[in-house]
Amino acid sequence: MSAASVNIPAAAPSRERFLSLDVFRGLTIFLMILVNTPGAGADAFVQLRHAPWFGFTAADLVFPSFLFAVGNAMSFALDRGQPLGAFLRRVGKRSALIFLLGFLMYWFPFVHQGADGSWSFTAIDQTRVPGVLQRIALCYALAALLCRWLPPRGLLAACVALLLGYWAALYLWGQPGAELSKLGNAGTRLDLWLLDPAQLYRKDGGFDPEGLLGTLPATVNVVAGYLTGLYVRRVGKQARTVRWLLLAGIALALLALAWQPWFPLAKKLWTGSFVLLTVGLDLLLLGALLWAIEVRQWRAGSGFFTVLGRNPLAIYLFSELFVIALRLVPAGDSGFDLYQWLGIAVFQRLLPGPWGSLACALAYTLLCWAVGWWMDRRRLYLRL
Repeated sequence: MSAASVNIPAAAPSRERFLSLDVFRGLTIFLMILVNTPGAGADAFVQLRHAPWFGFTAADLVFPSFLFAVGNAMSFALDRGQPLGAFLRRVGKRSALIFLLGFLMYWFPFVHQGADGSWSFTAIDQTRVPGVLQRIALCYALAALLCRWLPPRGLLAACVALLLGYWAALYLWGQPGAELSKLGNAGTRLDLWLLDPAQLYRKDGGFDPEGLLGTLPATVNVVAGYLTGLYVRRVGKQARTVRWLLLAGIALALLALAWQPWFPLAKKLWTGSFVLLTVGLDLLLLGALLWAIEVRQWRAGSGFFTVLGRNPLAIYLFSELFVIALRLVPAGDSGFDLYQWLGIAVFQRLLPGPWGSLACALAYTLLCWAVGWWMDRRRLYLRL
């Protein structure tokens, strides 16, 4: 998801780098791996677990922040003057490749173990179709089309339409009286109409948190990142930029809290209030990073996160595939796989309870960082 050469507005400083945006993207990847790989043997801290349904935790901010970062990168990479055919080919190719990588990631390791201990090939129609990378691919494609043809004010109107339209769709086509439930919401009904339950998330009885309909509100997170990137590049590295980002972040967070009695905060349902809150928090975080890194020039330690921010797709894929590989390796006669054994026999002995789970997740995240550092040193980047 790295940026290529771009055409930018005349008022923007040409090719000016914003280290704070790279740090923001790297911090998001760091937290995503930390949340996705808790150690076994104890529950993770509440703030490192997604809210079961309604509600909000720090873990719920990670994925929308990644989408926001995708939008930031688009503000540098999107060439609105490119011929339409070339533009559509580029966007279509990138979206298809990201979607395919997400699908293959869920299909990996392409075999499964039966109850009798034997191994057999996993049929392609038994593989989850929606997913994290798949949602990123679809949101990127829709956001790119909107950003090609709409000016900033038009994009704001499109965001409002997407959020209100999604809200209306849930009530128009959801199960009466259960419009915001896991199985009664319109998104789940659409997914089950399009796909077999075996092709959806397996832990929620047919509900998939990355289902198709949720692409609409999630696209707003990408467009918000794009508009923020345009604004930051136009105004530049100054205190005024930070002030307006912070004010906008506070306003959106308050608007989200005002809306949530009618449209509750729910990451899995990706409600409109959830979108407003996460965009608001991202603006606050980015504003703080801009102030510290660009205005105050406090850059100590920023290199740690830019290692992740320069190669986010490769590091994310490694983090997911390698932990799957570790869980295929039995750990002696314990009945645990290798990752479970490390979490219980090593980290829970050192730090019982949530702290041990966090220590295991942190150790794995640092391993992924080391892989990213090695790739960065050799200039190995996965760019689509």
